This record gives sequence, C-alpha cells and structure tokens, in this order.
Amino acid sequence: MLPHLTQLVTDVDGAWAAAIGGLDGLLVEGHATTSTDLNLLVAEHAGLMRAATGAYGDTLGGGAVRELYLRGERLSVYVHPITRDFFLLLALDGRSNLGQARLYGRDAARKLEAYL
Repeated sequence: MLPHLTQLVTDVDGAWAAAIGGLDGLLVEGHATTSTDLNLLVAEHAGLMRAATGAYGDTLGGGAVRELYLRGERLSVYVHPITRDFFLLLALDGRSNLGQARLYGRDAARKLEAYL
C-alpha cells in the first residue's frame, strides 16, 4: 500500500501526505514528506467523514459520500472513500491542484481497495 501512497504524493502538485484511514479513526498506512502527525489527520477526518455520511445518506437522502474536500488557510484535504470502512486522505498545500488530487486519488483508491 505504501508505494501507492508515495506515488500519489509524487504525482499530485502540492500534495505532502497521503494516508489510508478507517472510519474508526485509526491510521492504516501513510506517507508524508513533512513531519506531520498522520494519526491526528486521519482521526479528525474520520469524524468528518462519519458526519458527512450521516448527513448525506441518512438526513438528506443524498446517497453515499463519494468525496470530501476541505480547504483551510494553510491546509487542504481531499478524502475519497475506498470501501465502506476505509478512506484515502490526501493532504495538500496552497499551490495544490484539486483536479490532479481527484483524478489520481480515485485511481489510487481503486488500486488500494484490493488490499482492504
């Protein structure tokens, strides 16, 4: 799994970390080019994914969450579900390319599904 995550960070302009997380908030595997706490990133975004899934699927009747993108002043994160219980997280900086994140993220999620 690590080679796929490493390649994803290499392929996406502005990406500095990629991780596989569980909706339980636990880090499965991760790669970062900075000294960041991937456990914290995964745990926080797992909570956001659970909330989005509840809001879209249960409350709004919008179906399953297919992707989630959050942009802050210094951090952006693209999240793509891999299976019902696991997701791919891609951390991006201010010069990131969301189109690349979506394209390469979907491809990586398909490849990683075989491991999960």
